[in-house]
Amino acid sequence: MATVYVVQEQQGKNILPAEKYGKIEVLLPPGLQISFSAGQATRQIDAKLSDFCDDDYLVLIGDPVCIGIAVATACKWNQGRANLLKWDRQTSAYFPISINLFEKEEKYVKESF
Repeated sequence: MATVYVVQEQQGKNILPAEKYGKIEVLLPPGLQISFSAGQATRQIDAKLSDFCDDDYLVLIGDPVCIGIAVATACKWNQGRANLLKWDRQTSAYFPISINLFEKEEKYVKESF
């Protein structure tokens, strides 16, 4: 079964719609001050994401530094790939975004005007 990893629990944020994509697991507690415990938070995220795979998702809420650590760690464990869930306020729903850090895209050709 897929797991939906919530980067950091946020008071007053309803993340239950993300259950559509898998079982919810919170990586970090609310109010964690990353500037005082960066090493501990990084180790905790690393341990919890060690089984991250193509079926899993990250919900990007919480401290921006924690979000960056979580995305980098998920990609580390999954050959540069991660699935993210982005909240859309207009539809009040999450929609999935897949990233691949190692995917080669076509080079842009500069057009002359």
